[in-house]
Amino acid sequence: MIRKTALAALAAAALAGCSLIPTYERPAAPVPGSFAYPGASEGTAATGLDWQQFFTDARLRELIARALTNNRDLRIAVLNVEQARAQYDIRRADLYPNVAVGVSGSRAPNPVNGNQTTTYQAGLTLSAWELDVFGRLRSLSQAAVDQYLATEEGRKAAQITLIGSVANAWLSLAADEELLALTQDTLGTRSETLRLTRLRFDNGVSSELDVRLAQSLFETARAALFQQQRQRALDLSTLALLVGQPLPPDFSTGATLAAVALPDVPAGTPSDVLTARPDVRQAEQLLQSANANIGAARAAFFPRITLTASAGRASSQLSGLFDGGGKWAYTVAPQLLLPIFDAGRNVAGLRSANVARDIAVAQYERSIQQAFKEVSDALAGRTTLADQLQAQVNVAEAESARTRLSQLRYDAGVASSLDLLDAQRSQFAARQAEIQTRLARLQNQVLLYRALGGGWTQPQAAAQP
Repeated sequence: MIRKTALAALAAAALAGCSLIPTYERPAAPVPGSFAYPGASEGTAATGLDWQQFFTDARLRELIARALTNNRDLRIAVLNVEQARAQYDIRRADLYPNVAVGVSGSRAPNPVNGNQTTTYQAGLTLSAWELDVFGRLRSLSQAAVDQYLATEEGRKAAQITLIGSVANAWLSLAADEELLALTQDTLGTRSETLRLTRLRFDNGVSSELDVRLAQSLFETARAALFQQQRQRALDLSTLALLVGQPLPPDFSTGATLAAVALPDVPAGTPSDVLTARPDVRQAEQLLQSANANIGAARAAFFPRITLTASAGRASSQLSGLFDGGGKWAYTVAPQLLLPIFDAGRNVAGLRSANVARDIAVAQYERSIQQAFKEVSDALAGRTTLADQLQAQVNVAEAESARTRLSQLRYDAGVASSLDLLDAQRSQFAARQAEIQTRLARLQNQVLLYRALGGGWTQPQAAAQP
């Protein structure tokens, strides 16, 4: 019953001159029409802001440029585009006849006298050329085009991801350099404090408790120093992998996070994001490819017409093909194959193509939801991280003032060494938290720029080959 219904529908479509590829309709976006967090701000949209304009530090821009040239993941993405283009060329070639030069010979008994008759033929041959009456080959060619365009969008998405990853690794390295310098300064201060405390203990002025506390803070700073050295080495390895080239061990960003300025970009509406992100456009191209494959599956129900032909010279002697002794001859052998019984193969093929299209729809919708989440998360960070950073700066300034006052009170003999050491510990922790919060804010700006489709200056779809 299913087979008869499918055949009837497809026959009606063919008689009406309609394409067997279903009419494509973009699925509705399964996300709200606006972002939950304020997203409007003055400035150029992310898609109109080249990465060289967004990242203004010359050393960072140099690293990104080297990564775009040498990164192996991006190189693989580029090669995937070339492979997809070659696959499309193969599919497109199926639409045209394959003409070759051939020489053949045959021997068969003569029906009149029973003698063996030998015939040699040389000329042009056309082998099993399918006349694409019902659009099967055109559907496959269209699916290959969409696959190629999807791969091109994937390359753009890989470039955006790479730019953001290099920037975040560079910012992490800059933060670790600041934390390392802070830890080294703190270790020097605590070493001097420990020396003075031991001297006071030897003279009976301080207790052993003061010495043990000073020693604990000194060893804590040493442990933090080793941790920061290890983290810096890990950041260098990550950055070298992204750049695709080794970096010298003494490589330094030469920048402080406070000096790094990244422009704010307006978020716009979710529909703007969908048209700007290559990964969303990639998912849609794959959906269109799956849609075109349905046309090929439908065409399989119809007759397949192929043509085999040859034209050239024929002779009973092989030498006669080349000395003018042969005669002109040709053969034409059309063939029509109409599926009658295939054990449900074509019905299953059509059902599989429809399911593949439904899977592509779900993947497209998931890519939209993922894009919406990434932008929403970045907007939430932009809303809160600026205020959090200001509060953390205030904490660090207060702790610095507290340490200075505690030092004065300790020198005057008014406060104990416990008060001073506690103030130094709090100051160190507050400065660490300030650097880490500043890093989180800058990396969130990079995330928002990337989530909005920044890093690729041509948001339009790739040109169809």
